[in-house]
Amino acid sequence: MASLSLNHLPLAGKIGVGAVLCALVGVAYYVVLHTDVATRIDRENKTAHDLETELGRQRTSQTNYLADKDELTKLQQKQRELNKILPTEAEAATFLSAIQTVSNISGIDLKAWTPMDEVPQTFFAKVPMRLQMSGRFHQIAKFIYEIGKQDRIINMENLDLSEPKIEGEDVILKATCLATSFHLLKPSAPTKPGQPAAPPPRGK
Repeated sequence: MASLSLNHLPLAGKIGVGAVLCALVGVAYYVVLHTDVATRIDRENKTAHDLETELGRQRTSQTNYLADKDELTKLQQKQRELNKILPTEAEAATFLSAIQTVSNISGIDLKAWTPMDEVPQTFFAKVPMRLQMSGRFHQIAKFIYEIGKQDRIINMENLDLSEPKIEGEDVILKATCLATSFHLLKPSAPTKPGQPAAPPPRGK
């Protein structure tokens, strides 16, 4: 079968064939370009969606972090307040400093203080200190009252008033008492099977 040459086509035919070829090339170019652009758009949309999802997750994480940080700050503040009330160490120097400060406020004469051995309990230890002081009755009463207002728990026991002495218009009393503070005991390390338990803490 003889091939048809474009040279034998009339001008209108040539124009028609040229138009068809141009149309086919245009369609092919459009399909290829449109498909590539659509794929890129879909890919960019997916990336944007993933980024928005990750941003939302990060914002949630940040909100939770800030909430946890705020809660931790509150817990640390509460822990500091609890440590003032019931410290984890005996802190004898701090204990004595509180006694001396209150004695100055109340106006008594703190003559002697004698630290005594700790008395371990189940979860805490007693830290007793024997006190000797002198002053007017209301000064001694104020001393006991101010001790009760301290952040740290301090019990006043066995108060004994004796040897009243008149000085001018005042009656000066000698007083002895037992001031007891407390501190938490550190939990004992767990013992291994067959290992003897650690002995209970002894007073210092």
